[in-house]
Amino acid sequence: MVLAPFDIFVIVIVALVALTIASGVKTVSQGMNWTIERFGKYTRTLSPGLNLIVPFIDRVGQKITMMEQVMDVPQQEVITKDNATVTVDGITFYQVVDAARAAYEVQDLRLAILNLTMTNIRTVMGGMDLDALLSHRDEINDRLLRVVDAAVSPWGVKVLRIEIKDIVPPRDLVDAMGRQMKAEREKRASILEAEGARASEILRAEGEKQAQILQAEGRKEAAFRDAEARERLAEAEAKATQMVSDAISAGNLAAVNYFIADKYVQALKAIGTAPNQKVIMMPLEASSLIGSVAGISELLKETFPKAGETRTTPRVGGGA
Repeated sequence: MVLAPFDIFVIVIVALVALTIASGVKTVSQGMNWTIERFGKYTRTLSPGLNLIVPFIDRVGQKITMMEQVMDVPQQEVITKDNATVTVDGITFYQVVDAARAAYEVQDLRLAILNLTMTNIRTVMGGMDLDALLSHRDEINDRLLRVVDAAVSPWGVKVLRIEIKDIVPPRDLVDAMGRQMKAEREKRASILEAEGARASEILRAEGEKQAQILQAEGRKEAAFRDAEARERLAEAEAKATQMVSDAISAGNLAAVNYFIADKYVQALKAIGTAPNQKVIMMPLEASSLIGSVAGISELLKETFPKAGETRTTPRVGGGA
């Protein structure tokens, strides 16, 4: 069957209309933005959903992902401030916030962010000592985030996070750090042992001091008690001596005999309990002791007259 020229013309028109409608209707997926160019110049950005453009005049320039993206930062060697070489790698999280600027302000957005991040890693970490590099990773991440985010802001990109994953020093440096850590721990252990011994000696000295103080106070109290006892004994002796003297003055021979016998017995007791070994021959019979006491009493009688006797003076002249 041969088509008429008019039928062919109608089919061509329908096809052109369908092609025109298809080229003028654009469906953008969620999380994407498309840039539209008219004769090579950017005109607007298509947001997610159904959009219409001018067929055969407008065209899609670039399709930009607006979702957060992850980019690995490859390993690189960094020389620290104290000339230690370490191997560092990381990861960067970023998001496009302006599709037009991300499409037309930089040639290769991902490569630009990667190079900028690697350069700033060397700059930030190269200005720090190795010890600070290993112990202040959060500070490094914060500094990198501020610097890189400010640098990519003209490109319509927001850097959300930059994380340093690994910092690997050379093997010999790791061994040296291990020996240093071991030495530091041994040093701290020695210091703790010395402080413990010092505290123990102080406590022992304090205890000995308190013991000596208590002993001195005990000796002081004992000496005070001994002095008080001697004082009372001396008072008793003086009182007894006074009583004996009064008895002798009154002619009481029994008291004198008791006093002398008591002293005699005490003297014999002291001689008998003396620590030096001596042989003493002396009469210890009761009759000899009594005889000795009686002899002493006779001497006292001759010395002191009886208290009842009174001296009479001769009278001169006649009787009464």
